[in-house]
Amino acid sequence: MTAITITFALLMLCVYPSLLWGITTQEPTTHSTSSSTEITTGITTVISPTLTSLLTTNQPPENVQEVTVQEQNKTSITLQWEKLNSISTYFLQYGLRGGEKEERVNAWPGQLLVKHVVTHLTAGRKYQFRLISEFMGANSSGYIFSAPTAPEDVKNVDVVTQTESSITLSWDKVGNISTYTLQCTPDCNITKRDMSYGWKAVVMREVSSLAAGKRYSFTLITMFENVTSTGFTFAASTVPSMVAVVNVTERSETSLTLAWEKMDAQWTYLLHIHGTNVTVKSTNVSHSFTSLQPGTEYPFTVITMFSGLNSTAYTGFSVTAINCTNVPWHVTTSSIQGAIEGLFTSATASNGSHSHVSATGSQTVSFSGLYPGATYNLSLRYERNSTHFVQCRHQLTTIPPDLTAHCNYWDSGYSVFVAWDKPDGLWTAVEVNVSGKTCIVDDIGQQHVKIPGFQPARTYGVSLASLSRRMMRSKAYVFQCSTDPRGVISASVISILLIGVLVCVTVFILVKRPHGIIRSRKSFLDGVTVSTHKVTDIPLAKFPAHFYSLSMDMNRGFREEYESLASVGMDQMQNAALMPVNSAKNRFTNILPYDWCRVKLQTTNGMSDYINASYMPGYSSSCEYIATQGPLPSTVSDFWRMIWEQRVSAIVMVTNCVEGTRTKCECYWPSQNKSCLHGELTITIASEQQKPNWTLREFHVKHRNNLVERMVKHFHFTAWPDHGVPQGTDVLIQFRSLIRQHIEAQWNNAPIVVHCSAGVGRTGTIIALDVLLQQLHRDKTVNVKAFVHKMRLQRPHMVQNESQYVFLNQCILDRLKS
Repeated sequence: MTAITITFALLMLCVYPSLLWGITTQEPTTHSTSSSTEITTGITTVISPTLTSLLTTNQPPENVQEVTVQEQNKTSITLQWEKLNSISTYFLQYGLRGGEKEERVNAWPGQLLVKHVVTHLTAGRKYQFRLISEFMGANSSGYIFSAPTAPEDVKNVDVVTQTESSITLSWDKVGNISTYTLQCTPDCNITKRDMSYGWKAVVMREVSSLAAGKRYSFTLITMFENVTSTGFTFAASTVPSMVAVVNVTERSETSLTLAWEKMDAQWTYLLHIHGTNVTVKSTNVSHSFTSLQPGTEYPFTVITMFSGLNSTAYTGFSVTAINCTNVPWHVTTSSIQGAIEGLFTSATASNGSHSHVSATGSQTVSFSGLYPGATYNLSLRYERNSTHFVQCRHQLTTIPPDLTAHCNYWDSGYSVFVAWDKPDGLWTAVEVNVSGKTCIVDDIGQQHVKIPGFQPARTYGVSLASLSRRMMRSKAYVFQCSTDPRGVISASVISILLIGVLVCVTVFILVKRPHGIIRSRKSFLDGVTVSTHKVTDIPLAKFPAHFYSLSMDMNRGFREEYESLASVGMDQMQNAALMPVNSAKNRFTNILPYDWCRVKLQTTNGMSDYINASYMPGYSSSCEYIATQGPLPSTVSDFWRMIWEQRVSAIVMVTNCVEGTRTKCECYWPSQNKSCLHGELTITIASEQQKPNWTLREFHVKHRNNLVERMVKHFHFTAWPDHGVPQGTDVLIQFRSLIRQHIEAQWNNAPIVVHCSAGVGRTGTIIALDVLLQQLHRDKTVNVKAFVHKMRLQRPHMVQNESQYVFLNQCILDRLKS
């Protein structure tokens, strides 16, 4: 029996060397026992107590002391335990309820820790384990423990609600797991709410205290028995903030500009107005809308957009302005009335501390009880929901009071002395006209004026009118004024006496020496060139002599020639210009177009056909030009109507808008790179070139109805003083050459519009210069007086004063010299 045991032990040592504690070498010895004698081979084997115990007692092995879970995922659990010194075989029983499955685990010789991976498990389940040690067919009782697998991630997360400060999420439970961890970047405030939708178990959580319009990154982790899933990652955004306020920064008759405070750089804005959606980037939080209708209300909305989310819409409205200069105002000495196209809720007219509210509503304003000659500031307002808009501001002056006057003898009849009564009302000047000679009295305290340059014992027509700011004038007071005849009567008596004496002397001489006298008379008559009143064209070679003959004796010849033109055409009808409805459209009461040659506007929508403009003859056409006054504030739209209807391609302007302190012409064009609307026409200035003595502009005129656009050149001479002449002839001749080049290049033979302030003085001079230089070039003759006579038959006072008449002749002479 002992030999068998030793043999088995040796076999075990070969298989399990770890059972040995040590081996020593000794001399062979002989041991005597009571039963037998054993001879050793010199090798002493030290056997472990465990093996000795197992070999001697035949007891079951002990259990492992502890099993640790090294790793857990959805389908496996990794276990590890410390190997028992004497045991290398283990059985692992596991299952959801216990030992449904069993796996054998063998430890290798020398291995201290045993690691084993249990696979093919179900996620999110808690497994029961029993680890049994086995030796020599004997099993330990088993080390019992449990370990869960990692749970599954949620399959989907729904964003239930999104506000400016919170995001509410929901997801279906993973099995029966009810513990989840929601991580958020950046940091968030997360609250937990479990809810049940129908038969599904749904988890809902609200993330609050967030920033508006920001994107957040989330990770949702499932937790089971303190084991976490890998995590479901997603992103969600909060709703952006609504804009706080939208301001209307610019507003005109046809455009609106909306602007608001810049917010987050990643936000964009959807602006809706007038059936149009516009996306606006945050770099420029404003937008302009053009081509709108004047006096029209336009509602709008602004929506902030971020990551597919829209804020609450900001709603507002604005209204386009009204151009009061286009209104056909009817002005009297005590009232202002006008029909307005466009929205307004109130209208006021103020003059200092006095304000008048329009007596009518709807589309008509009417102010009564006004002071004659006073200037009123008109304001139209539109109000809705406590929001006010100033629709237009305009300034109008009532017609100043009428004057009555008389004249007195003065300067022995060589001057006209006109005196007038002081009326009730306001005025800034009195315009006195005596047979074409005009005098402006600016001193409102002065009630008389003396105008020289007349003849005694003559009767002259006198008209005078009060002016208010040179824009409005009273009805002209017209009467006849006779100059002092007394000096003429005395001279007549003396002349008669002298004639009697001469007759007597002549009779005496004829009686005494008739033949000698007859011979002398014959000789005298033979040397005289009989003058004729007929004026013929002057050849170029003879014009210098003609010029110098007229300029002798301080321009006496020019004076007589010019005065002979004073009454030309003055007996023609001016009924249209004198109609009360048209009187306010005339800048001056004595500069009115004749009925037969006035320009008539097209009468559409009941508009008047009147404008203070006349067709003028040219070199080869009876209506090559249109002479007109500088537009008034109330006639700018009529002016552009005429430009469009007559298909005008060039405007010649020979005045400045303001000269000294006086307004000579309304500025009827917009500023650079901008547009203005007059009636159905939109005018845009496309280019502007400023020179020392003139400015050249190019206008684009577009009709709103048919969208036709035309180009109009603007020749603006800026160096010509009112009632005077330029410093030299060269600059005006050069300016005329620019105009002539354009006329000869145009294709439609449309008339050229020429205007100054009244449309007769400087206007007549530049037209005459152009025609006479054509005659000079083509016919080699010239006739200044004849052409001025021809112009005056179609518009009164063309070439308004003697200095302009002389200057015109001087231009011809200087052109010949060059």
